[in-house]
Amino acid sequence: MLLLLLLFFLLSSSYAGISLHLLSKFKSLPFHSTPLLQTSKTQMALPLSSPTLRYLLLLLLLLLLLASVELGVEAKPLILPLRSKKVQSLPIPRQPNKLLFHHNVTLMVSISVGTPPQNVSMVLDTGSELSWLLCNGSSPSSFNPNASYSYRPLPCSSPTCQSQARDLPIPPSCDPSTRGACHVSLSYADASSYDGSLAADSFRLGGSLSFPSALFACVSSAFDSTSASASASTSGLLGMNRGALSFVTQTRTTRFSYCISDRDDSGVLVLGDVTTAASGLRLSLNYTPLIQISLPLPYFDRVAYSIQLEGIRVSSTLLPIPKSVLVPDHTGAGQTMVDSGTQFTFLLGEAYTALKIEFLKQTKGILPVLDEPDFVFQGAFDLCFKVPNDKEPPTVRLPAVVLVLRGAEVIVTSDRLLYRVEGERRGGDAVWCFTFGNSDLVPLSAYIIGHHHQQNVWVEYDLENGRVGFAPVRCDLATERLGLHL
Repeated sequence: MLLLLLLFFLLSSSYAGISLHLLSKFKSLPFHSTPLLQTSKTQMALPLSSPTLRYLLLLLLLLLLLASVELGVEAKPLILPLRSKKVQSLPIPRQPNKLLFHHNVTLMVSISVGTPPQNVSMVLDTGSELSWLLCNGSSPSSFNPNASYSYRPLPCSSPTCQSQARDLPIPPSCDPSTRGACHVSLSYADASSYDGSLAADSFRLGGSLSFPSALFACVSSAFDSTSASASASTSGLLGMNRGALSFVTQTRTTRFSYCISDRDDSGVLVLGDVTTAASGLRLSLNYTPLIQISLPLPYFDRVAYSIQLEGIRVSSTLLPIPKSVLVPDHTGAGQTMVDSGTQFTFLLGEAYTALKIEFLKQTKGILPVLDEPDFVFQGAFDLCFKVPNDKEPPTVRLPAVVLVLRGAEVIVTSDRLLYRVEGERRGGDAVWCFTFGNSDLVPLSAYIIGHHHQQNVWVEYDLENGRVGFAPVRCDLATERLGLHL
């Protein structure tokens, strides 16, 4: 910073002011009479005040400023508002070998992309690597690459396409129809799929932080399980896992965190160390280490935020789940991931069955069970209840479900245990379902802690120290203390 100020002073000074009287300093030396130093003050001042040197200093100043911006995520935390958005499903045909599953709520962050900037809303997803934007003009929220003079598609021959994309589930390919552009395909558990070209453009966050060459997929075709109205307000996805092409890796972010309120649709995203963002915010974070497996295994996601699930409690009862069920097996199946892009929490079959039996036992006489074996909400939630349509479920009487981690806990209570299924009624009753799903039905080969169970929990991803932290907090109050009034 001192160097930047010095350069600014030199560039803004007059020619007379920057001469610095160098000759007088040389005269104080014992060898000042040597021919080499017999130079007038004007001659010494001329190079410093010449246009060429001033241009060089200006260029150096711009480069230093650019470097400081690119590294600014860690130097000064950036605080951004989050919004949770409810979406509806479309009556779309079921794809072969895929169970129709979708998210009712996603977390949205607003940024601007391109030059001149275009405002877009992107899903915040810690379970995905490559960010993507709709570029097909299918909705008003689509990104228009032709309107950005800083947009740059990447060819197949680029090192990024050939090597950096190694962590993507589907390797990139060459697309002859787009003159050898690097073609990428992305697919998700909700049966959505996206195809496009790998590209680079400027990403700006919060109006102050700019990344001039962020990599993303410019999507030209998409199959989405959400409604047209929901898709119209969503421009894309911001990939936040630990892969080589994720936004986190590209921006060299070593710590970020977020908090989601259960009272409204607001939240906050902090890029950087939250402890330096607001003096009035006190967090008692409990950390659990990230799990690494060096060997490549077919069902283990090496770039996910994988942690170790040690057990599950219902109230004070620890479920009889064998430890072997909670750890990845020889194929990598069975890892536990923290994922902001998934709405609810999923457990592998044996653990889910144990939780379902104990929850039913402890809620007997409190919640009438929906006895319809064929009814499965979103294809994965088969434990549902009937509640009078004009009343709320008695959530204060329900037992807490505690996910016991190595060094931390995620406690799910009250309203977060049940979710009302819109459009489903049984006479005068509404249908409410348990918010823990069966991974085996999706199918998923992992445990996933979704954002619905992260409400009123401050979640910090500390990549520098290889850990994830959790702290219970009133997220609406935390957001206000960070200076966001939404």
